[in-house]
Amino acid sequence: MSRVTTTSDAGNLWVNRLRRDFRASLALLALLSLAPLVVTTPYSLGILIVSIYFALLALGWNLLAGFTGQFSLAPAAFAMLGAYTTALLDYHLKAPLAVGIPAAIIGTALLGWLLGKVVLRLKGPYLSLTTLSFAEIARVVIGNSVEFTRGDQGLNVPTLFESRVGYYYLFLAVLLSVLIVLYLLMKSRTGRFWLAIRDDATGAASRGIDVVRYKTLAFALSCAICGLAGSLYGTFSQLVSPELGLLMQTGLVISMVVIGGMGTLTGPVVGALLVYLASEWLRDFGNIQMIVFAAAVILFARFLRTGLWGLAGRRFRRQSASGKT
Repeated sequence: MSRVTTTSDAGNLWVNRLRRDFRASLALLALLSLAPLVVTTPYSLGILIVSIYFALLALGWNLLAGFTGQFSLAPAAFAMLGAYTTALLDYHLKAPLAVGIPAAIIGTALLGWLLGKVVLRLKGPYLSLTTLSFAEIARVVIGNSVEFTRGDQGLNVPTLFESRVGYYYLFLAVLLSVLIVLYLLMKSRTGRFWLAIRDDATGAASRGIDVVRYKTLAFALSCAICGLAGSLYGTFSQLVSPELGLLMQTGLVISMVVIGGMGTLTGPVVGALLVYLASEWLRDFGNIQMIVFAAAVILFARFLRTGLWGLAGRRFRRQSASGKT
């Protein structure tokens, strides 16, 4: 006699899957922590640092799109705004980074909350178009406000570490912290509400979930993660410019999540590492990165919607099932 799946069973299944996903992400970070023992050149270490920067953006975007079902085209814009918050505080007020970096997190979170209040009542392509418009407006305003932001010349930012190894472990520690926060949130009632909204927003509202409030919370947290990543990247590169907010940067982030695996913790990190490292390798063949990654996104969306991490998970489950028989 077949057993009827209850809500409790589904919840336990999700928690178990999330726990395995989180453990896999920790194992990946443990492996990455050994990279400086092998990667010794400053250039190669810099590539790994930037790939972790993109992993943070990918996790932020995945929280919104993969876990909550809201498609934003502004993750790079919020990274740019976070970087400029820190840079402008230093340029105009000589504020230390101990003030500038938290201000970037709080500022982008508040802006995300306010923007979310407006745009998250929209659905489908209207949400994407509105966030795209906001991203382009923010980039153009920063680029044209020469007296305040120095425009396309960019702003210099003080550095936190002279050593790239120090920066590498800082970015890795921040990535670990973000993964822990997302894991705890997705395991909580808030995470279950986000999943319910993603799967059926109308049904979630009928069960008493404040859909707009929880969408806005996810949007604000996603923006805060992107703002933190942008602020740290600015201190690493010691220069911020409007190029940080280019739509191409958002396209890279989306391709990383789709290829790695949406709605997971490990997938965006894997996707960020693979896509950015591949992007650096493809530079030798001309400016074809976006063509290659756009084609990859189309193929993955058509034939492998769960991404590389989903494919690995299915193979693992098959091996476990065959081992039990």
